[in-house]
Amino acid sequence: MIKDHAIHDVLEYWYSPRISQCWFASTPVLDDEIRARFEALWRGAAAGELDAWSETPEGALALAIVLDQLPLNMFRGKPAAFATEQRAVEVARQAIARGDDQHLPRDRVLFLYMPLMHSENLADQDQSVALFQSAGLVSNLRFAEHHRGIVRRFGRFPHRNVILGRVSTAEERAYLASPEAFKG
Repeated sequence: MIKDHAIHDVLEYWYSPRISQCWFASTPVLDDEIRARFEALWRGAAAGELDAWSETPEGALALAIVLDQLPLNMFRGKPAAFATEQRAVEVARQAIARGDDQHLPRDRVLFLYMPLMHSENLADQDQSVALFQSAGLVSNLRFAEHHRGIVRRFGRFPHRNVILGRVSTAEERAYLASPEAFKG
């Protein structure tokens, strides 16, 4: 069984100055580092072994990071990058419903809300925008609105289609070929 001290390890790593400056600009070297350090933990989370983490605000945040953020790095460009996304959404929804986001530092709550921004469900997208707005996370709000606009327009994120083996519509293909396309 994976010990709860791993909650602290995940949060210390993710919010360290070195890693936080790479949140939205990762490199293959960092992706490899994250995979080597956290893949076993992610596999445990995917199997439900870390579900008890969601009982505290810090644990829910760490679990959301493990299920939502880490696979995007560990499995960049592969279907596994999205394999635990819905579990992350569930963790986020439950934590927010309990008010856990009100007990986290403002600079950390971003990653509790992020699974909703990554969801291909429009209701999740609407909640994401509302949460970023109410938390005053203005710089992140514009990304939440952008993500919602894509899901509102296409019902999904077209840049994931190839990775997930989905067939793109003509409209999606035109969008992906355009300068406005979001590539993930």
